Amino acid sequence: MAMAVQIRRYGGPEVMEIVDLPVGDPGAGEVRIRHAAIGLNFIDVYQRTGLYAHPLPLVLGMEGAGVIEAVGPGVDHLAPGDRAAYASNPPGSYSQARVMPARCVVRLPDEIAFDTAAGMMLKGLTVQYLLKKTQPQGGLQPGDAIVWHAAAGGVGLIACQWARAMGLQLIATAGSDEKCALALEHGAVHAINYRRENFVDRVRAITGGAGVKVVYDSVGKDTFDGSLDVLQPFGLLASFGNASGPVPPFAPGMLGPKGSLYLTRATLFTHLATRESTQAMADDLFAVVRSGAVKIRIDQRYPLSEVGRAHEALEARSTTGSSVLLP
Repeated sequence: MAMAVQIRRYGGPEVMEIVDLPVGDPGAGEVRIRHAAIGLNFIDVYQRTGLYAHPLPLVLGMEGAGVIEAVGPGVDHLAPGDRAAYASNPPGSYSQARVMPARCVVRLPDEIAFDTAAGMMLKGLTVQYLLKKTQPQGGLQPGDAIVWHAAAGGVGLIACQWARAMGLQLIATAGSDEKCALALEHGAVHAINYRRENFVDRVRAITGGAGVKVVYDSVGKDTFDGSLDVLQPFGLLASFGNASGPVPPFAPGMLGPKGSLYLTRATLFTHLATRESTQAMADDLFAVVRSGAVKIRIDQRYPLSEVGRAHEALEARSTTGSSVLLP
């Protein structure tokens, strides 16, 4: 048996229950991992509320790091005793131990601590596929300006650093002066406090009216229209989250008069469809972290038993950097 956080209905933080569940042995293509640290992400909130629906009951959580206890037939890239980490479907990381598909579990380098890994796998791989694979027409070159919303969160602070390493001019938005300062400290060249400044006007002023090639937006409803308005002709809006709520339906024809814009609703798990692609992306992430170009900032640590408090802080947007749960 292992302690886990399960929901039986959708709703607020109060629907999460601490339960003991059997773990079992891995089958073909599976591993059993005992978690040392668990990542906290906004996708967990979407799943808890039912915005991203799953069959119930459901153990939440998409990210973790720990030690492999057992491997099933056909698994040859991991062995019992290996340090490992993952960001993967199906949910289930809010637990002391779990059995899961081995495809998206990778061996963790010794230099990277478990809590660092749990705070960076989903977030870091998200930044990797966005900056490296979700690019505007013609790609991104050093000196190009981009906008990144919610830039002081776990994903955003990794993005600020990785964009700086790529030579990009990242314009950050965040909800307080303190968060803006954090984004600037981590590599953003400009930071806009959206609670007291109009980010559209500020981006236009910063770029001399030219706009930016791409906006990376995990906020959703509150920033969608403005994000389209700061793009250059043929620019790309990469939507990858709904922290403020889902974007309402709109007519695609509106993209034409705004400059023949491109729009994508990107998701990490399309990129993690094979073990080979997962390993290649993880290797890129591990390399940039080991080089020191990207440092993983973990500002909140909660016992797994206090997961309700962790979700309340995340939804209130009162967190910075990454948050981890400790089983």
